[in-house]
Amino acid sequence: LLNMSSPPSPSPTRWFKALRLGEPCLRTYPLECVDLLRRARIAFQAGRTLKECFRLTQLEALVRMLEEHECDFVDALGRDLHKPRFETVVFELITVKNEALHALTNLKKWMQPQSTTLDECLVISEPLGVVFIMGSWCNPVQMCLVPLVGAIAANCALVSPSEYTVHTAELLHRLIPFYLDNECFHVILAGISDLPEIVELKFDHVFFTNKEEGGKIAVAAARTLTPVTLILGSKNPCYVDQNCDVPTTVQRIAWACFHNAGQSLTAPSYILCHTDVKARLVQALKCCLMEFYGPDPRESRSFGRMVNLDIFSRTRDLLWRSGKVVVGGQVTEAEKYIPTVLTEVAESDPIMQQEVFGPVLPILSVNDVDEAIAFINKQEKPLCVYAYSTNSKVISRIMQETSSGSFCSNDCILQSLMVALPFGGVACGMGSFHGRYSFETFSHRKASLLRGTRFECVTYLRFPPYEDRNLSLMTWACALSQKSQGWCQIL
Repeated sequence: LLNMSSPPSPSPTRWFKALRLGEPCLRTYPLECVDLLRRARIAFQAGRTLKECFRLTQLEALVRMLEEHECDFVDALGRDLHKPRFETVVFELITVKNEALHALTNLKKWMQPQSTTLDECLVISEPLGVVFIMGSWCNPVQMCLVPLVGAIAANCALVSPSEYTVHTAELLHRLIPFYLDNECFHVILAGISDLPEIVELKFDHVFFTNKEEGGKIAVAAARTLTPVTLILGSKNPCYVDQNCDVPTTVQRIAWACFHNAGQSLTAPSYILCHTDVKARLVQALKCCLMEFYGPDPRESRSFGRMVNLDIFSRTRDLLWRSGKVVVGGQVTEAEKYIPTVLTEVAESDPIMQQEVFGPVLPILSVNDVDEAIAFINKQEKPLCVYAYSTNSKVISRIMQETSSGSFCSNDCILQSLMVALPFGGVACGMGSFHGRYSFETFSHRKASLLRGTRFECVTYLRFPPYEDRNLSLMTWACALSQKSQGWCQIL
């Protein structure tokens, strides 16, 4: 485990003094990317990444980087997001480390060809080549390095951290060359406006997490027929049934909505609360937030801030035109502080019409699980659906009668951190990653057939001149072989 004995996160005052707005940032321009891409292609074509020992060495180096520079990552994320040390260590560093350790343990098995029956039919996982990974600002370390683990297990890669989290991006730009192979892996510092031009340089795969620019990236990739994985955000519904453990439900929802100041692709976007439990839920939320962050969350070491003023202002404008404030509502622009719980929210309110990456939680009322399912199914398919109930039938209905990228009952977010589960959207993006699924995302599954000449006495039947007798024999042989998937051998 990573060292958890360091001093607690500094006070908010220290972070705001340390953050110098307008600080200059290094930048990688598209012309420089051309050279980096060329170097990575040369390294890949030379077979540098193919050997298992090379891939294992790079994964071990990535783990070592996280362990040796924990304090640097805590500092950088504190400057960018006022992120508490606990959240940085657990949800950025340990998450990436677990992913890398899982790959280290299973890489040999993933690399082995999968065989089928009769003729030697093999499925070989072949590296794609040079891939481009664009991270998000919500979890800037996790969303750069978790997909990089999958890329290291097969390919060369260029990584572009979000320009919104300047200090984290510069830290990755500085550290990765000291730990990973300098020809195969590169970090670039590019603006969002530069990304489509960079994508058009023609990579072998593009991995991207940002809905605002997702369409432009997909179009740029399509021009060069580059396959893409797009992990895009959505409005994630959370149904709270009348039969639920209210204290536990509230703690888990409050943590999911307000950790990292609500800036998460997988946080619940709104609660669909059964009318019978709404009053208890709201009261319990008030008590829970007081317990988590104290009477004034602005002074709490455990509460982060929004990443920049543009996103803060957009959230504030949506907030002021929606529902009724029951918790919070205090807005401090200088600190990008805005934690709020809303009730009496209507489906037509602005807060329900757009994605909100911030600590704002709308609560809507529903009369039963049927109404909740109907409401969810009216919206675009979400990245995540959550349901809280002690009734297993209710959980099963929500899971089976709604469509989403992922589902979790009686908790939030954790399904997106499991190395054994794929994570991605349906309709809100394409593709998935984590564990073996990352390895497969960055690999081509090559169909391979190894044949001999020993069955020519049968296979000659396929050759011209075509005779009815041969067709009858082939049809008969096919009927016999279908059960054993032996058609390939008969041919």
